[in-house]
Order: sequence, then structure tokens, then C-alpha cells
Amino acid sequence: MKHLLTVAIYGLSALIGLVAFAYPFFLPQLAQVSAATADESGFRLADAPLLTAVLLALCLVVLLLEVQGQAINAKIVAALGLLSASTAVLRLLEAAIPGPGGFSLMFAPIILAGYVFGARFGFLMGTMALLVSALITGGVGPWLPYQMFTAGWVGLTAGWLPHLPPGRPALAMLAAFGFGWGLLFGAIMNLFFWPFVIGDSATSWRPGAGLGEALARYGAFYLATSLWWDLARSAGNVVLLLALGEPVIRALARFRYRFQYEVIG
Repeated sequence: MKHLLTVAIYGLSALIGLVAFAYPFFLPQLAQVSAATADESGFRLADAPLLTAVLLALCLVVLLLEVQGQAINAKIVAALGLLSASTAVLRLLEAAIPGPGGFSLMFAPIILAGYVFGARFGFLMGTMALLVSALITGGVGPWLPYQMFTAGWVGLTAGWLPHLPPGRPALAMLAAFGFGWGLLFGAIMNLFFWPFVIGDSATSWRPGAGLGEALARYGAFYLATSLWWDLARSAGNVVLLLALGEPVIRALARFRYRFQYEVIG
């Protein structure tokens, strides 16, 4: 029963995230009002505190249920906190020494943790790592809960990957996964603000446009504004996963087996 309840909570959090990203497309009048009354920094400003609070509450409930169900013990909770904090510190290094484009050190640890410990652990680590990193780098803003949701989905889907024997096939799979999410993260995060930028250009969202036209406009917008930035993130993910994937997986797997942790995929 607890397992089903936990899965339902994860499903609810995913649904809330999807609705948060997509509602301007289904309620275009709200997007027009927001675009008319706020500058770019004000988009989604009213949504952010509520979404952050809801997401954190769901993560807390999940942790309590997992501990009671013995899928996670106290040492694994500590490991989750340590991995999330360590990943957040990597973002501090990025702020101090910026890389090219959207290059980020954060996604490889989230992917590897989700791959080793399971989908639900990966979701928790992705959300917590983005929250802690925002707090220590001053990156708190209306975009934060959307970044948390998307990073959580990175860790979640990493836990769905097949567990191949250690070696080149496993690393190639993880590298391809990291490359894809490097692009997908940017494509999803653009939806945070794109529906609110209403204009007459071919890259602007037009309220009332059909699905085909909306996809074409967004594709043009993405190619013009984000593709090269996101390719740097994808390339960075590939390099980090190929270089560090095998030793990090071995270390995390030893920790998992040592504390008799049940994979919560």
C-alpha cells in the first residue's frame, strides 16, 4: 500500500510539473494578461512560491513514506543529502568559472545517481540539488521550481535505463542519454517563458494557434535562440559521463550494496 501511495505521489508531482509548464497553452488569456502586466523577470512570479512549496512538500512526504517502507534507510537519506549538496557545489564552481554556453557540471551526477539508485532517488536528488544550488548561488527566482521539476525528471528517467554490465556499452548508453537531456532540458525550460512572449514574429507564440503551427513556431524559436547553447550542455554531459561514469558508478554501487539499499526505480 505504501509503495502504491509513493508511486501515486511521484505521479502527482510529475502531473503538477506538466500542468505548470503547459497551462499557458490551454489558458492563453492568462499568458496575455501576464505578458501585458509584467516584464520578462516577472513571468510566472505568482506561480513560483506555490510550486516550490508543493514540490518540497511532496518530496518530504515521499521521503517519509520511503523510510517507513524501508526502501530507504537513514544512511541512504544522508547519502541523498550529501550527493545533492555536492552536486550543488558544482554549480557554485560554474558560477565562479563559467563554461562555454550551457555547459554544466550538475547533470552527470544526477544521471549517475538515478541510474545506480533508481528512478525515485534520482527524482529526489535532481529536485534537491537544484534547490540547494539556487540557495548557495543566489539563483532563486520564478524559474526555480521549473528547474527543479526538470532536473528531477532527468534523475527519474535515468533510473529507467536498463542496467548493462560495466563497460563501453553502458557508458555509450549513458552518454547518449546525457546528450539527449542536454538538449531536452533547454527545450523544456524555454517553455517557462516562451508562451508569455507574444508578438508578430515567426518565432513568437500566437494564442489560438493549432498544434502544428505552435510546434513550428517553437522549433524556429529554439533553433534561433537555444540550440547552440544547449549543445554545449549536451557535449559537456557526454565528456563527463564518458570520463567519470565508470568509477562513479562503481563507487555508488559499492555504497548501495554495503547498506543493503533497495533500488527504488
